[in-house]
Amino acid sequence: MLIRLLGGLDVQSPAGTPVRLPTRKAALLLAMLALVGPAGIRRETAAELLWPDRGEAQARGSLRQALAAVRRELDGQDLAALRISGDGDVLRLDAGTDDVDALRFERLLSQGDSAALVAAAALYCGDLLGGVALPESLERWLAPQREAMRRKALDLCDLASRLGADAPAAAATTLAERLLATDETAEEAHRAIIRVHLRHGRRNAALKQLERCREALRRELDAEPEAATVALLADDDAGDAGPGDGAAPAMAAHGGPYRESGHRPSIVVLPFENLGGPDDSHFVDGVVDEVTSALSRIRDFFVIARQSAFAFKGRAIDIREIARQLGVDYVVEGTVRRAGHRVRIAVRLADAERAAQIWSDRYELDAEDVFEVQDRIAAQVAGAIRPALREAEIALARRRPTSSLNAYDRVLRALPLLWSQNAAANGAAIALLSEAVAVDADYGRAHALLAWCHSQALVYLWSATPEDTRRRVGEAVRHAAGLIDDDPLALTAAGAALSQLQVDQDPAAAFIERALQLDPNNAWAWARYGYVALYRADPASGRDRFRRALDLSPLDPFAFNIELGIAGCHGLEGNYAGAARIVRRVLAQHPGITWAYRQLAYFAALEGDLAGARDAAARLRAAHPQATIASILGSHPMRHLGDYMIELERGLRLAGLPEG
Repeated sequence: MLIRLLGGLDVQSPAGTPVRLPTRKAALLLAMLALVGPAGIRRETAAELLWPDRGEAQARGSLRQALAAVRRELDGQDLAALRISGDGDVLRLDAGTDDVDALRFERLLSQGDSAALVAAAALYCGDLLGGVALPESLERWLAPQREAMRRKALDLCDLASRLGADAPAAAATTLAERLLATDETAEEAHRAIIRVHLRHGRRNAALKQLERCREALRRELDAEPEAATVALLADDDAGDAGPGDGAAPAMAAHGGPYRESGHRPSIVVLPFENLGGPDDSHFVDGVVDEVTSALSRIRDFFVIARQSAFAFKGRAIDIREIARQLGVDYVVEGTVRRAGHRVRIAVRLADAERAAQIWSDRYELDAEDVFEVQDRIAAQVAGAIRPALREAEIALARRRPTSSLNAYDRVLRALPLLWSQNAAANGAAIALLSEAVAVDADYGRAHALLAWCHSQALVYLWSATPEDTRRRVGEAVRHAAGLIDDDPLALTAAGAALSQLQVDQDPAAAFIERALQLDPNNAWAWARYGYVALYRADPASGRDRFRRALDLSPLDPFAFNIELGIAGCHGLEGNYAGAARIVRRVLAQHPGITWAYRQLAYFAALEGDLAGARDAAARLRAAHPQATIASILGSHPMRHLGDYMIELERGLRLAGLPEG
């Protein structure tokens, strides 16, 4: 390793001696080039970040001088591995991933094995360029990358603390203490230390760590520890931290108590392999969705949500490693081949710990019969795990979703677009779902998902005609009602749309509660039930439901939406600093979620960070020029909460957003 960026800024020669660059700006330039990697950085951008107070010509001249100084020093130290190159206006540092500690940290995390995780933990000596004085412009540029890297370190703490061996546990403890040195409110780090203490029988030490966490949160955020933290010490068995804990989801940084009330078999349905053409991909995913949904309706099982399972799509990973990451006992795998109107499905159930096959079967059928066989597969999987369960217990009598494969095909194509969180994808989903209901006017699921898409367009400021969009939401829900009584996904979509549309949350709650009766493992339903609580001004219930959703789907790519819900709970309680911290973390990891800048704008303003609030408002307006105080207040799902809306309006005004 030649360049250290984690916890400071150091450069070493191959012999291990320090390399001293002639100026601070030259050192920062080298750090920037090391961090951006092969993508490089534009000369103009580098000059603006390092010399923001100089004119363009003067800044470019300073950049040329700094580049010459860095090149001289690298040549003088014979650092053959490091060379600055450039094509046109882009500068790059030719370095390998092991030459820069931050890049090596990322590589080790991607390997995922125990030894690599221990090595990654040792590399994280502190935050990205921690303790280094930076120009304000460079600080703003670096902040999202620093926050994203810190989030990965916190996730690493959680993962390492759950592994049974001593080396990962020791690494987790050391890394957690480093993270707490710069942020004493990092509950994930406190939880990692508590979990390791409990694993080694040190309950008193775990109690002291919990008290340390509580004191830091009260002092810094005027808040109490989250339920997931307290739950670790809820009883003498130490919840998910006890010895031999193989059932807790390794990557669930929000690990909650919901699976600890008596062991239920846990299972994941992995994405099936598509043996047909690329056009069949969405059809294969639809088969997996339905098998997952059917298994979820068996209350004796804990079923990992589809969103987390699909994180492994197209990846060749040993099922024992998948089981460790998701905390499951059983894995369902399969293949699907479609040729014309014939479909061949092969399914295998394996014991995850031993990677041993328990049951397998093959099905050859007409495409028209695929709905029936999905439930049959789920019933046979259930029977293989719990022989006492009969097929009748899986509720096979649910309504056939549609008689039209053309309509079904359009819904399958729309599903991945629902979670893209951008206007273009949402618009494409609306077009597909509109075609589905045109083909089959009684297809309740298509109407319900259409309502959800329209409600997203309204709330996320994507609609140019808000009142017309509001009308379309209501129409779609009315069409869906009565057609979706046995479809948890559709019930959740209809409830979510109504929840965002109406002041009265009771109709929305009725849809979502019915979905949870049918499918208690539905992560999306729990998340939207959390928003119902938030919109009812019940942040405690909201947080509990959001945590349950995260527990059910630890690798959910839509988890950022749940985290923003938790931020809303903090904001409702007046904990604006805690809320802003969550939103900043989400935006660092998902910069495309530009509508979230409206939350950051008023949370930051009300916590007293006016510079950050105005920057967020500017970013919001850049992505959504139509965003004004009036448009946000008019479409906000919490517009009926008078006191909250007064504070929201005050925060947006302080952030500098135009009135209307």
